[in-house]
Amino acid sequence: MSPFEVNEEGYFGRYGGAYIPEILQPCVKALRDNYRAIIDSDDFRKEYDALLRDYVGRPSPLYRSEALSALHGCTVYLKREDLNHTGAHKINNAIGQILLARRLGKSRIVAETGAGQHGVATATVCALMKMPCVVYMGATDVARQRPNVEKMRLLGAEVIPVESGNKTLKDACNEAIRDWCCHPEDTYYLIGSTMGPHPYPDLVARMQSVISREIKQQLQAKEGRPTPDYLVACIGGGSNAAGTVFHFLDDADVKIVLAEAGGEGADTPRTAATLAIGSEGVLHGSRSLVIQDEDGQVIEPYSISAGLDYPGIGPLHAHLVRTGRATSLAITDTEALRAAYELNRLDGILPALESAHALGALHRLKFKPTDVVVLTLSGRGDKDIDTYLAHAHDFD
Repeated sequence: MSPFEVNEEGYFGRYGGAYIPEILQPCVKALRDNYRAIIDSDDFRKEYDALLRDYVGRPSPLYRSEALSALHGCTVYLKREDLNHTGAHKINNAIGQILLARRLGKSRIVAETGAGQHGVATATVCALMKMPCVVYMGATDVARQRPNVEKMRLLGAEVIPVESGNKTLKDACNEAIRDWCCHPEDTYYLIGSTMGPHPYPDLVARMQSVISREIKQQLQAKEGRPTPDYLVACIGGGSNAAGTVFHFLDDADVKIVLAEAGGEGADTPRTAATLAIGSEGVLHGSRSLVIQDEDGQVIEPYSISAGLDYPGIGPLHAHLVRTGRATSLAITDTEALRAAYELNRLDGILPALESAHALGALHRLKFKPTDVVVLTLSGRGDKDIDTYLAHAHDFD
């Protein structure tokens, strides 16, 4: 068994598990007992792969950026998850989980969302499968991600603004879990990231692992080798990062770099750099690293990116960083914005603010001319246009 696989108890090393209310135990147990058999079945794979191909538009391109390659003195490829239907990697997982929910006999979907991409993906697959959908979203994020909110509503989802706490992703997760507790018999909680109680972190990673599978195939065709020297991805809860690295975890020659939200600096109160400053704790059903005070109370995170301002991290990624398999970098708002404008002007690609953090990480790394770097663009920047316009004059 790989040291980076989840064990039978649901842990990646010392991180993971299922810390949940008693009322949810039957739901989680049913999912845990059945998810691998279902998603590994020929019937599931045939339907899932067909939808990824014909509905999502996979495989997503692996684009060699000549401009970034020249800038960083190596070969830089961008894995274009921004070109998927709905504009991000989130659709890969949403399709997989709704097929799973249907096979488990569930008839109603609840979800949480921060930047809105997971909410849009969930609303999309619910429309496709004719299932009712409720999406919880922090009121702060509702205001700053208005286009995605309207997309969800157009798709038929009920979007519920959450007014508690910091009114962001953490609070949306809290409300989605409360809903699930109230409707355990018919409701499936479609989690958008590699967080939550076991088996969700492993399930979401497997649904997103199509990204790394395609990277291997595409690099073989383009470079005559299936492995890069570096993999770079942004990380909030960790779904696009998990998908990017999944099939490379046991290849020690592949360096993994995770770019988290430094906000105004990891040494300031306004940050979401969980891997840099977090300590062990339990959040939303699993043991991982959490931004918290000495009494174990969650400290509200901050990031310019609605998708990265989460005070925790997926247990897989906590394990990867704490064991030294991956390196984490806390990228500030300014670094992310600068990198986003840079890609927009060099390649005509406006990335999501989340992905901009990964692009910012390239400037922190030193490459050799022979290095091959694959960076995942997790989503497109349409949803962040107001933020980009507000800061454009700072980078003229």
